[in-house]
Amino acid sequence: MDALGFLRCPLCRESMTVSAGALHCTRGHSFDRARQGYVNMAAGRAPHSGDTAEMVAARVEFLAAGHYDFISTALCEAARSAYPGGLIVDAGAGTGRHLAAVLDALPAAHGLALDASKPALRRAARAHPRAGAALCDTWGRLPLADGAAGLVLDVFAPRNGPEFRRVLRPGGALLVVTPEADHLAELVSRLGLLRVDPDKAERVAASLDGFALGSETTLRRTLTLSGAEARTLVAMGPSAWHTAQVAVPDGITVTASVRLGVYVDRSISSQPAGGS
Repeated sequence: MDALGFLRCPLCRESMTVSAGALHCTRGHSFDRARQGYVNMAAGRAPHSGDTAEMVAARVEFLAAGHYDFISTALCEAARSAYPGGLIVDAGAGTGRHLAAVLDALPAAHGLALDASKPALRRAARAHPRAGAALCDTWGRLPLADGAAGLVLDVFAPRNGPEFRRVLRPGGALLVVTPEADHLAELVSRLGLLRVDPDKAERVAASLDGFALGSETTLRRTLTLSGAEARTLVAMGPSAWHTAQVAVPDGITVTASVRLGVYVDRSISSQPAGGS
């Protein structure tokens, strides 16, 4: 079964079939498949339209240069250890680059990119031959069957703990990447960008109530960026909403520092061996 086979109607939660360029549920609800390949599973007006076309273009350019490949590599290593089978869901997938890397590392798996941004999903739908893409509000109920996913990826994205638990199968894992306090510190101080919340770790834990932290790793790289690359980095992230065009000199050194946490369902992890 490919990724779209795991989708469920966001209105009635029934299973879906594909025909005539759309998905239809057993109760007659229909959801269009865009010509770019993603399925629009939004039920009603979304509260946020996600990243703009300009932000997505900046992300494509910056990631293509390989600056964040160390994050993809760490995700692949964690995925190989944690994957129990089933769908791989990237919630807040953006362009799908990290999902594509994980699918390359797991040749039997299928993936699904979820995002609220149409420009991002146009890219994600073409990111990998074994990946589908669906437009939805990742803060709300995800249009997926219970227990569909063996892995959920959440990279710099909103964390919908209750829904992540619902869609993960027994033995599945949640891989969460969040910025550390010193992430991009040189640009933050120089340009007055949005700072990482000092209580970030506590907020992440609170948003994932019901999950147990299996392991965590801090990933840190020193990036030497041209002025154009630094401006692209600013333009692809949340500061793009708040920052005008900035002047950055060539050869600026920037610290990229993130945390990768591997989480499992607490109720399952706490069971004794042989428990039911």
